[in-house]
Amino acid sequence: MISRFKKILVLAPHTDDGELGAGGTIAKLIENNVEVHYAAFSTAEESVPEGMPRDILKTEVKAATKELGIKPEHLIIFNYQVRKLSYVRQEILEDLIKIRKKENFDLILMPSLNDIHQDHTTIANEGLRAFKNSTILGYELIWNNLSFHTTSFVKLEKHHVETKVNALKSYKSQAERDYMSHEFIFSLAKTRGVQIGAEYAEAFEVVRWVIEM
Repeated sequence: MISRFKKILVLAPHTDDGELGAGGTIAKLIENNVEVHYAAFSTAEESVPEGMPRDILKTEVKAATKELGIKPEHLIIFNYQVRKLSYVRQEILEDLIKIRKKENFDLILMPSLNDIHQDHTTIANEGLRAFKNSTILGYELIWNNLSFHTTSFVKLEKHHVETKVNALKSYKSQAERDYMSHEFIFSLAKTRGVQIGAEYAEAFEVVRWVIEM
């Protein structure tokens, strides 16, 4: 049961990655009274569309995570430069270890180890190093995955997917991206649901599974 988890950490290389990869699951976890924390490592100021405030993604991630039900005090926003996380991987590892020492998480959600984006790869690898003694699931961002092993699924109901869509609507600066559309979010959730005989689902790769008897 998903409610067996008590405290979850979502690792997002950039603001919006956590919602895109696991937004429905986050909504379901919170609905089941699970405490969810979210750490975003870059607000991608260099990639903000012209004419918008440079820090708009910081504002948008606060709105999006609030829509999912994450408490403001459980949101951590770092200011690393987009596409250059690999240059500061040791600093990122040290940040992750500080987070680990402060809280006792029993599930980590992070990008797939097969994600080819350079920032996503960094967070996945350093996340594994920092939380190697924890259960870890890799979420999918299919536009970055040359391969993805659907070895774990979370069944969702329609309202969980709707909550994910509504959270992503907070990212007005990213609205033109195809993967932000209502149609895409629902079609992928439907596809993953078909794989396990459910109406909707999100898929994850099992990176590490720790069983406590």
